[in-house]
Amino acid sequence: MDIKIGSAPDSWGVWFPADEKQTPWKRFMDEISEAGYEWTELGPRGYLPGDFEVLKDELDSRNLKVSGTFIMPHLEDREAWPEIEDWLREIGELLQKLQAKYVIVIDDTYSNLWTGELNREKKLDNEGWDALIETTTKICRIARDDYGLTGVYHPHAETHVEYPEDIDRFLNDTDPDLVSVCLDTGHHAYRYGDPIELMRKYHERIPYLHLKSVDGDKREQVNQGATSFAEAVADDMFVEPQLGVVDFPAFRDLLEEIDYSGFCIVEQDMYPAPFDKPLPIAKRTLEYLRELGMG
Repeated sequence: MDIKIGSAPDSWGVWFPADEKQTPWKRFMDEISEAGYEWTELGPRGYLPGDFEVLKDELDSRNLKVSGTFIMPHLEDREAWPEIEDWLREIGELLQKLQAKYVIVIDDTYSNLWTGELNREKKLDNEGWDALIETTTKICRIARDDYGLTGVYHPHAETHVEYPEDIDRFLNDTDPDLVSVCLDTGHHAYRYGDPIELMRKYHERIPYLHLKSVDGDKREQVNQGATSFAEAVADDMFVEPQLGVVDFPAFRDLLEEIDYSGFCIVEQDMYPAPFDKPLPIAKRTLEYLRELGMG
């Protein structure tokens, strides 16, 4: 087993390029380094400096390296391709210079995160599904062929690939030699999926993990429509690995069994977060993962 442990701006309550409720980027970088993590994602486009030289200096001064970053457009919208490609090439060039390896591909949400109201169809028709598959494939091919990166698709709550049956269909419809997967243990459990079962079934396509868990009671509330996704996040629906419904010792055992080699990025959604909240959580989480033998 060869695990690279990292974290991400998301674990510091960062969802947007700029927001007064978010930890400033220099404080985030100071604290992820202080917590003991070696790897980081870049977070939302525009949060960390986009200039390579500036960013590289900031990373090097804290002994940090970049595992990857995400792109999150409406993948079913064929008319959005020119903007998607521009976004992809911008981050592709930066990741290549940083010697990062992964582009995390996420479908944008179908709902208003704050109110829960639908702004897109919750379930795609066949044409929309085909468009999502085609766009994902194009992103992963450009990432590989032009920038030497691996595209990993991230099934995500409130998007068109979120339930276990969606993931089965997605993996059946994509090229395993081109499209890999980022398994987010928290998002999968949020929709009542079993991360251990999914990892056992598809581990050959999963080189990249997002680690977090969910509070079982709050999961019930949000899935019953009693609260919106953003409200649930603000109410600490996502919790430290040792405090939620995901069985991390059993997950660790499976990683050992399959001799997993890849990234494990701690990503505990908590927007908005008081500025003093994330660092102690980050330290406890890394200590817990090391006790499990995962870091």
